[in-house]
Amino acid sequence: MEHYKVISEMDGTVQCFYICETDTLEMVLDPSRYLMHKTMSNKSPNTVRRNAYSLAAYLEYLKIQGKTADQVIKMEYEEQSSHFVKFLHWLKEGNHRETEEIKIPNNGTCNAYLKDVFRFYLFMEMQGKYESLKVLYYDSFTTVNHAGVQRRLRYRAFKGYLKEEERKVRAAEQNEILTLLKACTNCRDQLLILLAAETGYRIGEILGIDYTKDIDFRNHTIRIYFRDDNENGARAKNAEYRRAKVSNETFEFLMYYLAEYRKLLQRQQLLFINIAGEDAGKAWDVDAVYSMFRRMEHKTGIKVTPHMLRRYFAVMRRKAGWRLEMISEALGHKHLETTVKYLNIVDDELLEASDAYYAKHSALYNVEQLL
Repeated sequence: MEHYKVISEMDGTVQCFYICETDTLEMVLDPSRYLMHKTMSNKSPNTVRRNAYSLAAYLEYLKIQGKTADQVIKMEYEEQSSHFVKFLHWLKEGNHRETEEIKIPNNGTCNAYLKDVFRFYLFMEMQGKYESLKVLYYDSFTTVNHAGVQRRLRYRAFKGYLKEEERKVRAAEQNEILTLLKACTNCRDQLLILLAAETGYRIGEILGIDYTKDIDFRNHTIRIYFRDDNENGARAKNAEYRRAKVSNETFEFLMYYLAEYRKLLQRQQLLFINIAGEDAGKAWDVDAVYSMFRRMEHKTGIKVTPHMLRRYFAVMRRKAGWRLEMISEALGHKHLETTVKYLNIVDDELLEASDAYYAKHSALYNVEQLL
């Protein structure tokens, strides 16, 4: 981008925009204020960085169009809708890319950029600076809480998003997990797979577990807390506190792991560490974990990722009869619709209900008489 760039501070937690002399200071202060709000809300550095890139792209688009955010707010509905739809297509054509080597984004990525832009406008609306965008309308869906009480949740929606490609993300299967566990060459890798499958924690949350503080040895639970100073950069998303209980067998295996690598673990407090080489005893990081899963795929022919283990947790709890809100809380989802997408609940339950209905009413229309 020629005019707007994302700059990270030394600690990697604050992003801002570089502007050329022809830009007004106000065009940059508002996004910077929003990003600082995200940072102060303990959003992960990756989330803040993505927000920054989204807003940088949008500011560049505004500059090309010769518009300001204030002018967009004052547009009539049709013009405002056209403005944001054209922004989506501008992104889809790759006009926001800094180099040709960066791949063209898919529809889901373009939509995610626009959602970040809408969050910025909503933030400025809450600050009392902007009026509401005319193109955002309230939609809702009904859910049932743990007490069986229905409630309606409202959220802002936009009708002009690009149709997203179907994400083919599936849950890991139990037999695949068993195969991976048998193929592991050390108990550290086995423990990580077990904890991911039994807690539903994100991989960053698991790598941030402090074995001196976060393990409840009496109740066999593992807690996660927000920390922004972990050696490996791992942190809990959305500054959440949660805890999860693991099986007695897995907890015994955790005790075995702690005993097996006791000397190495004494060098720091994070549960998962490098166990060999020059970095032995240092905290394990996300890149190393994904490298381990790629090695396991090459060894077994089975592709499993940490996210697939997280979905396995959700699917198994659903089959066990957990209510949707309990699963959502266990996963740390901020929005219930995210959990619904995880489980394909609508499609699955409609099919099950249809099967049950037609099993009882198979002769509803006397179709056999028409044959």
